[in-house]
Amino acid sequence: MPLVETALQDGCFTITLADVEGRNTLSGALTAELGSALTRADEDPDVRVVVLTNSGRVFCAGANLREQSGDAASIKGVGLVDLLNTIRSSPKPYVGRLAGHCVAGGMGLAAALDISVAIDDAKFGFTEVRVGVAPAIISVICLPKMRPADASAAFLRGNRFDGTEAARLGLVNYAVPVDQLDEQVDAIVDDLLAGGPNALAAAKSLTTRVPTMTRDDAFGWAEQLSTSLFRSEEAVEGMRSYLDKKPAPWTIDGGRSQ
Repeated sequence: MPLVETALQDGCFTITLADVEGRNTLSGALTAELGSALTRADEDPDVRVVVLTNSGRVFCAGANLREQSGDAASIKGVGLVDLLNTIRSSPKPYVGRLAGHCVAGGMGLAAALDISVAIDDAKFGFTEVRVGVAPAIISVICLPKMRPADASAAFLRGNRFDGTEAARLGLVNYAVPVDQLDEQVDAIVDDLLAGGPNALAAAKSLTTRVPTMTRDDAFGWAEQLSTSLFRSEEAVEGMRSYLDKKPAPWTIDGGRSQ
């Protein structure tokens, strides 16, 4: 049985972590399958939006400790750094549907997503210190989303907290009761499918590049980007459709939120 399942419908590519027995730990096998799914998402022109979710009660329990405590040379698959970089550098928007608990390395996977929804009673936590390590790699992704004081407390205590607190900390966008999870995710996906593909890629690049620049460099880069976007065929079609009160040509209505 595959550890990662995929499905494409109406421009939405759903990737499901399906190693229920293994609590979706980041084993070599699971990361290899997830890496392949992420590559397909990037390369398939029919994919407009990616949803990452899980089967079972756990979204991701972090590193596979049985593998990590063994011979490191025997661990196969894509590394966590590669997975996080692929998600963050992808031109396509990633939506998280976190239908279960999420701890340790799974926190980095969740925080790498562009927009995420978690069930409010799911348990989250940077539990690495409890097993003698630290959230080193995932700190690169998580720290920009958190207040320094909150990060210090969460990293050092290693305690668990619920989805509502994860949203307050900025690690996920929304926390909702389980019976509202699909409705919230579907509404987000529908919004994203109404955006121009090139415009979405540009909007995502703003969130990753502007914070790394000085203000003058950011203004210069953003001005060039804005000019190129307004001159693009996509923008011409989009503005014409808006003025004519018609859906833009790239709009996909899968009827998910109806």
